[in-house]
Amino acid sequence: MKPLVTDSAMVLAAGLGKRMRPLTASQPKPMVRVAGKALIDHALDRLAEAGIARAVVNVHYLADALEAHVLERNMPRVRISDERDQLLETGGGMVRAQELLPDPFFCVNSDNIWLDGPYNTFRVLSDSWDADKMDALLLLVPHTGAHNFRGKGDFGMDGNGLLQRRRTGRIAPFVYTGIQLVSKRLLRDAPDGPFSTNILWDRAIAEERLYGVAFTGKWFEVGTPQSIAPTELALAGG
Repeated sequence: MKPLVTDSAMVLAAGLGKRMRPLTASQPKPMVRVAGKALIDHALDRLAEAGIARAVVNVHYLADALEAHVLERNMPRVRISDERDQLLETGGGMVRAQELLPDPFFCVNSDNIWLDGPYNTFRVLSDSWDADKMDALLLLVPHTGAHNFRGKGDFGMDGNGLLQRRRTGRIAPFVYTGIQLVSKRLLRDAPDGPFSTNILWDRAIAEERLYGVAFTGKWFEVGTPQSIAPTELALAGG
């Protein structure tokens, strides 16, 4: 089996967790426990299982507690991207952290939980990666595999994996899982300060360099307190 295209990942963990209140009144959202484990540890454990040795975690809200928690880990080995001075959102967070990361790198949201299908998530992304034509490769799940999700979806995808945005007033067949493989080319000429990754994705779509791959497992959005119990039930096989 060939090695993964990278042994490094970024875990986005700096958000304010407003939708998870009141659980985030005294703890950062990535430390909210689901099935006996902090949300961020679900993500970091999956990275470790895939053989990913290094992870960069960005911190802002209640940063001291989150930093102390993740630095206790040995696998993956964690470095901190410090956003205490200013919350940079998803795009700005990646730009701030890029000096700590190789090219390419995995990027994972800290508030999603997933169960792999027949193949490891990071192996699927790695095996599908084509640096010559991709700025980013997004892991997408069909609505039927997106648990706790109530939105209209995010993307359409053609037979080659090229992505298109959901049309206004329509339902898109695929939901973004919060997991992607990113080339630093995506981050070039980025805005200063806080901004959403959507700005970079839109440019990549226009250049036909944003691709997706379908996820065949189960994915759980854990964005509110109400989503925790059904997620725990599903993880327990109920």
